[in-house]
Order: sequence, then C-alpha cells, then structure tokens
Amino acid sequence: MPRNTRVPVQPDAPGDIWKTNLAADAADVNDDTLSGMEIPLYAISDAGNGNADDEMATALRPPHKRLWLRILLIVFAVLAAAAVAAFFTARWYYQDKAAPGVMFAGASVAGQNSEQLAATVKSAVENTKITVTDSQGNTITASLKDLGVNVNQKQTVSALIAAKDGNPFVRINPFSKQNVKLAATTDKLALSQYLTGKLIPNDSQAIASTIAYDQTSQKFTVTVGRGGQAPVTDNVVKAIDQALDTPGTTRTASITYTQTDMPISEAAATTAADQANAGLGLSITINNGDATTYKIPAATIASWTVTTADPAKGTIAVSYNKQAISDYMNGELGNHLNQTKTNQVDLVDTSGNVIMTRTKGVNGVAIKDTATVADQVYSALSANRSATLTVASDVTKFDTEQQKVTWKIVVDRSKQTATVYNNDQVVQTFNVCTGKTGKHETTPGNYFIYLKYQVQDMRGTNDDGSQYLSKGVKWVSYFNGGQGFHTAGWNAAGIASGDPTGHGSHGCVNMNEADAKWIYDNCPDGTLVQVVGAQPTAPVR
Repeated sequence: MPRNTRVPVQPDAPGDIWKTNLAADAADVNDDTLSGMEIPLYAISDAGNGNADDEMATALRPPHKRLWLRILLIVFAVLAAAAVAAFFTARWYYQDKAAPGVMFAGASVAGQNSEQLAATVKSAVENTKITVTDSQGNTITASLKDLGVNVNQKQTVSALIAAKDGNPFVRINPFSKQNVKLAATTDKLALSQYLTGKLIPNDSQAIASTIAYDQTSQKFTVTVGRGGQAPVTDNVVKAIDQALDTPGTTRTASITYTQTDMPISEAAATTAADQANAGLGLSITINNGDATTYKIPAATIASWTVTTADPAKGTIAVSYNKQAISDYMNGELGNHLNQTKTNQVDLVDTSGNVIMTRTKGVNGVAIKDTATVADQVYSALSANRSATLTVASDVTKFDTEQQKVTWKIVVDRSKQTATVYNNDQVVQTFNVCTGKTGKHETTPGNYFIYLKYQVQDMRGTNDDGSQYLSKGVKWVSYFNGGQGFHTAGWNAAGIASGDPTGHGSHGCVNMNEADAKWIYDNCPDGTLVQVVGAQPTAPVR
C-alpha cells in the first residue's frame, strides 16, 4: 500500500475513523518516535485548502523538542526574576552607603556607611600636605588647615553617599565611576598670612587691613595694615585645588614674592566693616504663629557674618553663612518659640461669674520646617533688609477650667480692714494698715495668695533713696507681686488707728502678729484677695 494511504477501520460505519498505515513505512521512520502511533483523522484534516503533509509533520513533531523549549523559557524567567531581585536588593543595601564605583582619594569607598566615610575623609585630610618652596631655598610643609582651607567633613560624607544617585541602574553599576572631591573653602587671606609669617621676616611683611567683630563695642572694627613684601600664592592655590580633588598625598608648589603698598587697603576694609555693621542693625523678627516672637540678637547675626578677603585682588567681601543660619534655626529657634500648653484657670463666684483669671491659658506650640525660615533669614540679610517672618508650627489650643472661690479676703482701704469669707460667709475681720497714701498705696484689684513665708527678711528703698532692711518679718502671705499680708509689730499705732496717710507701709497690708498668723494658717494658696475702697486721707479709727 502506498505511503499515507488512509484506510478505514470500519468503512461502512458513519463518521469513519482513519489511520495512517505505519507498517508500510517502518523502514523509513524512527521506531522510537512513531512505532505504533495512531493519529486521528480530525487532527490532520486539511479542509481542502491545507497541506496534509505539513500538518502531519507538525503532529508528528517529537515531544522532547517542545519540552526543551519550555525548559529554556523557565530558565530565562528565573534568571530575569533573580536579576530584578538582585537590583532591588542592591538598591536597598546602598541607600545609606557609598555606591559601587564611587571613588575618593584615589580609591573605591563602595559600601562604606556614614561613620566609615567620616573616618576615611578624616584620614585623607590628615594625610594631605602641601610642601611650599621659594627661590631662596626656604621650604615648609603645611596642612590644609594651616593654609586656610576649611574642610566640611559632613558635606563631603553626604556627597559620597549621594554620588551616582540620578539613575538607579547607573548607581549600582560598578563600571560607572564617579570621583568625589573634598567639600572645602579656602580663605585666601589666611593662606597669605600663613605663608607671610613662615617665609618673610617680620620687618618686611606686608600686612592686609582686616575687619573683626569687637565684643566690647558690639560692632565690626578695622585693623589697618601696612606695605611690604607679600607672597604670590597662585601655585599654592592650584596645589590646594588638586589636593581637594584627590586628597591623601603630599603635593608641592613654589612661590615668588612681590612688593606691595598694602595687600588690602584701609578704605576697602572700612567699606566692608560698614556693610557688616549695617547687617547688625537689621531687625529680623520671627513669630511662632501664636503669641511669641523672637528677635535675632545682633551678636548672633555677627556670628553668621562671613568676610572673604583676597589679598591678590585687594578686596573684602561680606556675606552670611547659610549653613550656620540653618543650624541655628534647627537647634536654637525652638528654645525661644516653642510653647508648653497651659490650661487657663478662671476663678468664679457662686453664680459662675468670672472674678479673675488665676492662670492665663497658653496654647501649645511646636515649630516645624525651620529650613524655610532659615532660607528667608538668609535672603533678608543678603538683601540688607529687615524682615518679620513666621515659622510654621503645630498649635494645640488650651482648655479653660473654672474654679469656684471658697476662701476670699476683702481688703477695704476706706475702712482699713481685712475681712475673710468662706463660701460667702464672714469668718473673721481684722484691723490693718495698708500702703502709704501717694506712691506706695496698696493696689486695688483682684489677686490671689501665691507665696508664703513663716519668716522673711524684707529689703527695699525708702523715698529718700536709702535702703531699708526689716529682719525676721513673720507670717508673710504675698498676693500681688511684693504686696502681701504680714506681721508689723513696729506699726502697732498705724494698725490701731487705721492711718495709711501717717503710718502707711510700702504697699503691704500691715497686721498684728496673731491676725497675720491666722491668715497664714487658714487661707490657702489660691485664696482670692480683693482690694477695694478709696484711700483715706486721715485715720479711720
């Protein structure tokens, strides 16, 4: 029978099922793959427009080829998942560390955290030296600090951690390199002064005019310089710049000298001092959005003032240290503007009417976002203008409590008596002598007892300017600043006659000892004191 002849198994049955005669081709096919294989006709049908041989070949494709395809797809999927996991793991690991490929001082610092980087930076700075020589054979080796270089270690560490931070794929790629230099500024005046002092004889040195803040006068003053010999520092500045790019080694530089009238003139220094003093006169006031304001002291503004002198150009520029302002706002401003919440306490009578406020309410305030107000302060100072600013804050409103008055003392100046009430019932009435008519009168108003002493030495000033001392005054109960009830054995006549005009005190309520002790013993802190009545012009008893 020819190949691919279709033979019905049951020719007369409806829906005949056909099979391929495999026996006829046994010599031409792989026995392992095709032996005994039966393929139903509906799997090979060409519907009159297909190629039966192609469909047959597809149907007869070896199973192991499809298996390998699936295995390859699984392997690729696993590798892709592993790559994604590795990417996110690396990104997480290096989020607070120097990334792969970050270089400092000629070496990789990948994987170092902030503490380790700080130690690395410190070591590099300590090992960085500049050897300076002149044509006369003089040689000195100096540190960066000696040469007026101020290294910002914190900023350098931050730059190392933030390096390569723009693209997350580039950040963790070790083949992408980025060198980070030392964050530093060079004070060219300090550089010139150091080299002058080390290499030029004292009587030949050129001295620049300078300015500085004087604590006594509380302003910037000028120190006038003089002419003489000065170093030309260009080569040293270049060596410093190279050292900042790649610290940790010793570099060399040669210098020459020049004759100058004065590296920085008195006029240039005076102009700079005037500008700095103008900054001290600015009013920079910050409020907390509630009830407290704080004016930046002039001495603090002086501490932020930066003078940048360049002897080679003969200039002094005045500016402000933005980082110092930010640090101050972050660390100090809260001490002046934060408020502790204090609930208000109102004293009320039996009908609930408010008599007075015993404790004034204070809202709780916690300032925040000091960075914004720091920028505003910096901008105001840089523009030489005063400013009233508000720092952002969280405000917690105080509550109000009412406290019913039970104990009350009414001091009646017109009668020169002190009457004690408990729940509006008279308990005791005492003869007293209040403050002397004129400048020492006991002040009318509502108060409360807030402080007591069994015995106290009292000091004060007489009308003639002399000082008085009353030692061992007993049973003192203060209610209004320095005004209070106390024993006054020296003023028995004034108490008996009720004569504040002739025998009045310096403002206190003079009492007999037993009466003052009774108030001390029976009227607690918080007792309401009401001073009422007109001041008499003569004895009332």
